[in-house]
Amino acid sequence: MISEKQFQEELELIITNAIREDVGDGDHSSLACIPSEAKGKAKLLVKDKGIIAGVEFAKRVFNYVDASLEIETLINDGATVKEGDIVFYVEGSSQSILKAERLVLNAMQRMSAIATKTQRYVKLLEGTGTKILDTRKTTPGIRAIEKWAVKIGGGENHRFALYDMIMLKDNHIDFAGGISQAIEKTKKYLKETKRDLKIIVEARDLQEVEVILKAGGVYRILLDNFNYEETRKAVKLISNECLTESSGGINEKTLRLYAECGVDYISSGALTHSIYNMDLSLKAV
Repeated sequence: MISEKQFQEELELIITNAIREDVGDGDHSSLACIPSEAKGKAKLLVKDKGIIAGVEFAKRVFNYVDASLEIETLINDGATVKEGDIVFYVEGSSQSILKAERLVLNAMQRMSAIATKTQRYVKLLEGTGTKILDTRKTTPGIRAIEKWAVKIGGGENHRFALYDMIMLKDNHIDFAGGISQAIEKTKKYLKETKRDLKIIVEARDLQEVEVILKAGGVYRILLDNFNYEETRKAVKLISNECLTESSGGINEKTLRLYAECGVDYISSGALTHSIYNMDLSLKAV
C-alpha cells in the first residue's frame, strides 16, 4: 500500500474534487432562503444495520467546508449500528452543514456498506489464518475511502494502484512472451530504475506455478480460478517459497472452502464493486 502521507493526500483530493463537483459557485438553495448568520444542529441517523464507517472522513469534510463546525461523536468507525442509532451531531452554520451534507452521506453510506460486507467475509474466515484482500475494482476517484472502509471492516488492503506494487497478470505474461520472460524483464526493470516493489505473478495452472517458482524472486503467487484440489496442490507445491493468494469469482459460499485449502490471502472485488449503500440520513434537530 501507499504511504500514510500519500493516503492523506488522496483523501484531500477526494474532498476537494467532490465539493467542487457538488457546490460549484454556491449552494443557491441554501443561499436563497437561509441567512448567512443562521446556526443549526443536525444528527447523523442510522436507518439500517451493519458496521458504521466514514465518521472520521465526515469530520474532515465538515472541517474542509467550515472549520468552525463542531462535531460530537457518539459512535466511532467500526462499531455495529442498528436502525435509530445516532452516530454524531454537527452544530454551527446552517449553510455550512447543508453544503457538506451530500458528500458526508454519499461517502458514509458507501463506506459503511463496504465495511459491513468486509466484516461478514472476515467472520467467515475465522480460524483459518487466511486474510481477505480488496482489489482495484473500486469507484473511480474515491478509491482511498473505499479501501479505508475495507480496513475498518477488518480486511486487508491489496496494492493501492499500478504504481505501488508489480502484478504480472495473464495479459502482461502473454505480451511479454511468457512467465519467465515477464519475471526476468521485471527484475531488470526494478534494478535499472532502483525501485523496491514487491512482485505478484498470476498462475493459471499448476505448470505455471512451477515456472514461477523456478524463476524466483516473487513475493506472492496469485492462483486465479483454481478449483479446490488444484489450490491444495499449489499451496503444497509453493510451501514456504512465497505467499499465496486465491482469486476468481470466490463468493460467500466458497470463501471458507478456499481458505481451508491453506492460502494466505483471498482477494475479492465484490467487497467494493457489489454492495448496497447503508441507509443513513442527516436530520436537523
